[in-house]
Amino acid sequence: MNALVSPEGSLEILSSHEVNRLKDRSEGGLYRLFRQCALAVLNTGVETDDCKALMESHADFDVRLVPQPRGLKLELINAPAHAFVDGEMLRAIREHLFSVLRDIVYLHSMPDTASGFRRDNPDDITNVVFHILRNARVLEPGRQPDLVVCWGGHSIGHEEYQYSKEIGHQLGLRGLSIITGCGPGAMKGPMKGATIAHAKQRIKNGRYIGITEPGIIGAEAPNPIVNELVIMPDIEKRLEAFVRSGHGVIVFPGGVGTAEEILYLLGILLHPNNADLPFPVVFTGQKENAEYFEMIDKFIRNALGDEAAAKYEIIIDDPARVAQTMKQGMKDVGTFRRAMQDAYYFNWMLEIDPVFQLPFEPTHASMRALELHRDQPAHLIAANLRKAFSGIVAGNVKENGIRQVQEKGPFEIAGDPTLIEPLEAMLEQFVAQNRMKLPGTTGYQPCYRIVGGPA
Repeated sequence: MNALVSPEGSLEILSSHEVNRLKDRSEGGLYRLFRQCALAVLNTGVETDDCKALMESHADFDVRLVPQPRGLKLELINAPAHAFVDGEMLRAIREHLFSVLRDIVYLHSMPDTASGFRRDNPDDITNVVFHILRNARVLEPGRQPDLVVCWGGHSIGHEEYQYSKEIGHQLGLRGLSIITGCGPGAMKGPMKGATIAHAKQRIKNGRYIGITEPGIIGAEAPNPIVNELVIMPDIEKRLEAFVRSGHGVIVFPGGVGTAEEILYLLGILLHPNNADLPFPVVFTGQKENAEYFEMIDKFIRNALGDEAAAKYEIIIDDPARVAQTMKQGMKDVGTFRRAMQDAYYFNWMLEIDPVFQLPFEPTHASMRALELHRDQPAHLIAANLRKAFSGIVAGNVKENGIRQVQEKGPFEIAGDPTLIEPLEAMLEQFVAQNRMKLPGTTGYQPCYRIVGGPA
């Protein structure tokens, strides 16, 4: 469909400089990025996790800025018809579309004007995360801790989805809100459950925050329940946004993306400065998922030690207990932050080593060069394993990663056999359990190859 769309609750005016950058189709311009993210949100509800295929299937789609005397509009050409009902764009999709515009404009203007900003400075990176979240109005001063980050697979079966929805329902009954990666599967389920619970409790300010990044949004388009969408510049800032704005984490069964999130979280919680910081973490699933979490727990203990395993609790098939644990965790977080005079809305005290903040660009060279050996602190082992999983995510669902694998073959991963062999075994289980791609995807071809010893 073709449509002229007005702003919905977000960015309504742009400078001439911003308009020109968004129209710029050269390599340094923002047109391609904006088009990609806009197309992704217009495909809300579509079951796909192949960003490259999505872009190619809508090659004739275009989006143009139309200046108006009172602001601006977006002209959409050959937009997906399912984004409309009776010729009118769905309101949630319209909100998401202008959230994309807001964040792309902001994240490409704010660093350029910040005095003394350095892209490799930890404090500056955290400041960027803060400013993007504040600009998106995610940070609410005065609100008690109530945001539960839910991580898990986009490629899950019906029963696992229903369990994630019941967890969200139990959280919502206790007045808690949800942050996820905003996509389908275990990212949608908790939000859907929470909306029903919030309605039962007459909670009208329930929050369903979706945090994504340009490389992943095409593979995990925002689900329709998300009422606050934020686009972070890269996966590292996306992960930092989760742990800075959220007050606790629930992990459902998932694949390599979930493993990446787990290793990021444990890597930063292992920092000595975070030893006394309350941050509730629960791994949960149905009784059929018990073996999955035994596998995850065994992998973590082997790679990072028992100290890392002490940072989380595994609760099987008990949604009420999961929610009660999180509710108590919220109280502990609130008590701690009041005592330390720290903000409820942004976890300033959390220490994040720069190795977890600097963007990792998965290429054949960078994947082969990963330092997967034991002659380093546990948090650095976690950081390098996270990068390995991040590369596999890119090869599975991100446009650039898929293209690299098609052109040069699978990414190669090498390292200490005591780390690599358990990694390979876990990846094989992810493939066997259909956790690499959406259900129904046939003939999954691994985008990686385990090649044994270090390079």
